[in-house]
Amino acid sequence: MEKFEPVSGIAAPMPLVNIDTDMIIPKQFLKTIKRTGLGVNLFDEMRYDEDGNEFPDFVLNKPAYRNAEILVAGDNFGCGSSREHAPWALRDFGIKVVISTSFADIFHNNCFKNGILPVVLPKEQVDVLMEDAGKGGNARITVELEAQTVSTTDGTTFSFDVDPFKKHCLLEGLDDIGLSMQKMDAIEAFEGKARARTPWI
Repeated sequence: MEKFEPVSGIAAPMPLVNIDTDMIIPKQFLKTIKRTGLGVNLFDEMRYDEDGNEFPDFVLNKPAYRNAEILVAGDNFGCGSSREHAPWALRDFGIKVVISTSFADIFHNNCFKNGILPVVLPKEQVDVLMEDAGKGGNARITVELEAQTVSTTDGTTFSFDVDPFKKHCLLEGLDDIGLSMQKMDAIEAFEGKARARTPWI
């Protein structure tokens, strides 16, 4: 997993509430175990008609938002099933930060494990960011994980809370495997002792 760097880019406004994981990546795309290739199907049923043609009014199909790195969303983002493909699809599209008033717990945890920063802010602050994101290519929202801040185009800054351990993992690019690899010396020492005690295994 890549280390999380400060993000200063276009934010796509998606003011819908209760955006569930089936809306983020529909069930027919869950057959793969690869983390890549799902970005094209992100929000598939909202982005495309039955023939695969784009709905021009959907936010991520608009020219100004095709390269969005930040998503400003309504309340209870990522609810529904626990599919990890949802953050995979977001990250593969290019989304590095999702800002909302609240997230479903499992989705929230899955974001951190897949290099996405979920930022929780009060509704009045999310509303300000949503309005700023509505300016399209003329706006740049900046997210600093180290400082735990989100700034609008005009420099208005909001602070957010984040679990210190999850923050450390994002900043260092550590998923569960990466955390285990940091303990390789201890793991190998344990395995060596176990082999010496039980050589017949």
